[in-house]
Amino acid sequence: MNFPENLKYTKDHEWIRVEGEIAYIGITEFAQSELGDIVYLDINSAGKDLDKEDIFGTVEAVKTVSDLFMPVSGNVIEINPELDKSPELVNKDPYGAGWMVKVKMSNPAELGSLLSAADYAKVAAH
Repeated sequence: MNFPENLKYTKDHEWIRVEGEIAYIGITEFAQSELGDIVYLDINSAGKDLDKEDIFGTVEAVKTVSDLFMPVSGNVIEINPELDKSPELVNKDPYGAGWMVKVKMSNPAELGSLLSAADYAKVAAH
């Protein structure tokens, strides 16, 4: 499994990549492998202010539907437009083209409570 060192992670299997005050959020390689083939994403949180651990959407795989949780508080400024027609990008490239939302963080200090790649690898191993 691949857990890039430059990302932070949640126990719920989301990742976050920070660029200044903007954060990209998606699900981890582990999460997409557990879900299986992703067929649909229901993310309608654009423009909304959400708190850490709020649900920002759902991911639907062949076998199950899972909620997606915000790793930090912020305003959802963009939903990945490619996922409407190509939800499988989350399976093929979870840390790149398969990102889900772009958020303007309202409390960057919350990043301190997230997991490092090494700590997340321990969570994923259980």
